[in-house]
Amino acid sequence: MANENVDILFSITSENLETGLRGVPVGYCPTSTVKPTEGLFYVGQSVDHLVTWQPERVIYLLYYGKDGTAEEVAQFTKELRKRATCSDKLIKQIQQMPREGHPMKLFSAALLMTAMLEGVYGYREDCLNLIAKVPIVAAAVINHHAGWGSFRPSQPELGYVENFTHMVNVPKVDQAALNDAFKLFNILHYDHGGGNLSTFVGKAVASGLEDMYGSICASMCALAGPRHGRANQDSLEFLQKIIKEIGQDASAEKLEAYLRKILADNQLVFGFGHAVLRVEDPRATVLYAAAEKRYSDHSLVKMAKLLRQVGPKVLGENPKITDPYPNVDAISGTMLAAAGFNYPEYFTVLFGLSRCVGISIQIVYERCEARGGKGTPIVRPKYIFKEREVQK
Repeated sequence: MANENVDILFSITSENLETGLRGVPVGYCPTSTVKPTEGLFYVGQSVDHLVTWQPERVIYLLYYGKDGTAEEVAQFTKELRKRATCSDKLIKQIQQMPREGHPMKLFSAALLMTAMLEGVYGYREDCLNLIAKVPIVAAAVINHHAGWGSFRPSQPELGYVENFTHMVNVPKVDQAALNDAFKLFNILHYDHGGGNLSTFVGKAVASGLEDMYGSICASMCALAGPRHGRANQDSLEFLQKIIKEIGQDASAEKLEAYLRKILADNQLVFGFGHAVLRVEDPRATVLYAAAEKRYSDHSLVKMAKLLRQVGPKVLGENPKITDPYPNVDAISGTMLAAAGFNYPEYFTVLFGLSRCVGISIQIVYERCEARGGKGTPIVRPKYIFKEREVQK
């Protein structure tokens, strides 16, 4: 097959081992791709052009691989709303789980319970059901973990994100502003190619014919780590630490000196760098613009802007750093906090709520469509035996 994505000569050497499979081609992704100098694309459309769409239209694009007509999107929206219910039994089970630990543990467990109580064990059906139900599950998890009172019943007619905003009992918040922030965050995080950790893990688990919910649970466990989905939480907490230590009105010079000091102490600068991109993440660019437009006077937004200016200068001096520019995590949590959702421990749950969309659709492709409908074989990479050094 003559295709630039297929005609790849790849010789495995010892240098390729123990590198996290980075850059090793293993399959196709029909939903999205990341281009090093252009950013994230959903089915060939740059994601920064899709943020004005309604979420249901973007989900349709990812699910069907094409933009729908107004009538097609309306029918698809109706179908999602019909499925956007969870039994009282499921909600009660979530509310009886422990509240200790990170909420991603609770979210992952809630997905398994959804499988046991409401799964139909067909990848296509469970994909649509999961996409429709996951805002309810995520809202129930956040409310329970945070202790934010009784659960508001789902009202899917409000809209995909609007219903989630309605269900989350965030105290003392402007609902309209919060919904705008949630919607922007939601669309920008639906998918991110086929090889990021959470997506690959979900597809690998599904290759053993685990059901959709179990596979997505595995994805969310992968997403929960600080090297992946929890980076948005770490980035906001890093920004808060900067403000605490050098003041919210610090100059660029003071911030530069601070960054140089923490790097000299072998500490991390959060929110910068990307495995694929070699420019500022276009998703970050969208979020910076939104934060500037809506919350320009907020202390976190001011510091995020200053860090955007100073960070690449300092990091770019290190020849080992190939991408010293902000990624989406540099500003996503800041925008959420400025909109009234200053609860970093739940940022990864919001990430998971979004990413379930793209991962589940990719699982449908690999299980039901790949290789002429046969599906991909079970994931089984080869490992080479190596004697371990004696531990002293």
